[in-house]
Amino acid sequence: TLFHSDCVQSIGHYEMDFSKLPVDFTAVSAHKFHGPKGVGFAFIRKGTGLKPLILGGAQERGYRAGTESVHNIVGMDKSLSMAYENLEKEREYVKDLKDYFKSQLLEKIPGVKFNGNCGDHENSTFTLLNVCLPCPADKAAMLLFTMDLKGIACSKGSACQSGSQKGSHVLTNVLADEDLNKPSLRFSFSIFNTKEELDYVVDVLVEYLESI
Repeated sequence: TLFHSDCVQSIGHYEMDFSKLPVDFTAVSAHKFHGPKGVGFAFIRKGTGLKPLILGGAQERGYRAGTESVHNIVGMDKSLSMAYENLEKEREYVKDLKDYFKSQLLEKIPGVKFNGNCGDHENSTFTLLNVCLPCPADKAAMLLFTMDLKGIACSKGSACQSGSQKGSHVLTNVLADEDLNKPSLRFSFSIFNTKEELDYVVDVLVEYLESI
């Protein structure tokens, strides 16, 4: 059986040795480790028998025809190198941001919950936090709109549903009905974020919840 792993959220944040990982295919996006948007790479283990869908020249070892975006590829390579050069330092910084955000939410918003294992560094991606807010269903529709107006970028569904109001199918399958009727927002953290920014986010959430 051939195994594909979506490592978009992992590359650049965790040590990964594809010579040892039991995966046959991997997909990666550069912007997740602060590289250029619109470029990524695929890991394809030799001997998998993968056939090209786009025929043409011999680029990409015959797997895909087309002209490579060289400047983006170079930028991706440099960004990935920088991510691993500073991995430990940056990982601790981002973990501290996430812990701080969690503590502020728990202190200032009674009834807040963290979906799945996202509140646990050891069993979740340390760059993400999925927050279930104590907000009535009929007041939840304007929450994401309000966050956007305040200059806060967060997500209600998955990244692949950007611009959509549809909720996450994953949360639909793991949350109780009571929590499904409440808004859940996904926040991402990086080395370019600060605690002052997180304070602002918490203040906006508190203000919204107190106004309803």
